[in-house]
Amino acid sequence: MARLSVLGISGGVSTPSRTTAVVNALVKAVALRIPADTGLIEITEAAPSLFAGLSRGALGASGEAIIQRVEKADLLVGTPVYRASYSGALKHLFDLVDYHALAGKTVLLAATGGSPYHGLVLEHQLRPLFGFFGAVTVPTGVYGAPDDFVDAKIVGAAIIERISRAATEAASLLNSSHTDAAVATRVG
Repeated sequence: MARLSVLGISGGVSTPSRTTAVVNALVKAVALRIPADTGLIEITEAAPSLFAGLSRGALGASGEAIIQRVEKADLLVGTPVYRASYSGALKHLFDLVDYHALAGKTVLLAATGGSPYHGLVLEHQLRPLFGFFGAVTVPTGVYGAPDDFVDAKIVGAAIIERISRAATEAASLLNSSHTDAAVATRVG
C-alpha cells in the first residue's frame, strides 16, 4: 500500500505566519497518527509561480508542479482570514486545480484571523469551497485567534486541543479512505 501524502497549504502572504504555524502543527499531528510523507506549500513562496498565469495553461513548469502536488495529496489544510473570507491567493490556487482532482480526498480545514469572530469562515467559506470539489472535510476545523499565539507560535490550550482532535479525525478518515482505495484496486 502506498504511503499517504499529507500536504499542508498555508494561504497567507506574510512572514512569520500564524497560519503556517497552525498548518505545520496539523501536518505534524496527523503524521504522528499515520505513516505519511509530509510537505508544505506556502503561498508566499509559491506566488511567483502561481501568479505567472491566470489559467493553468499559462503556468510554467514550477506552477504546474505546485498544482500537481495539490491534486495528488491525500490531505490539505489552511488559510488566514482576509475580509471575512479566505485569501485571494489561496482562491487563485484552487481556481487552477482540476475540479475532479479532490473528489473523495480528506481536507482538514484551518484558518487564522485577527478576531475570534472570523472563526465561522471555516463553515461559511472553506467547507463550501471543498464541497464544490467533492472533498470530504474533517468535522473539527481549527481556527486560531490572536490570543492563541505569541510571536506566531501556538500557545493557546484550546487550539492545541482542537489540533489534536482534528488530527485524530483526519487520520481516521484517511485510514478509512486509503483502505477502501486499496481494496478497490485489488478487487478491480
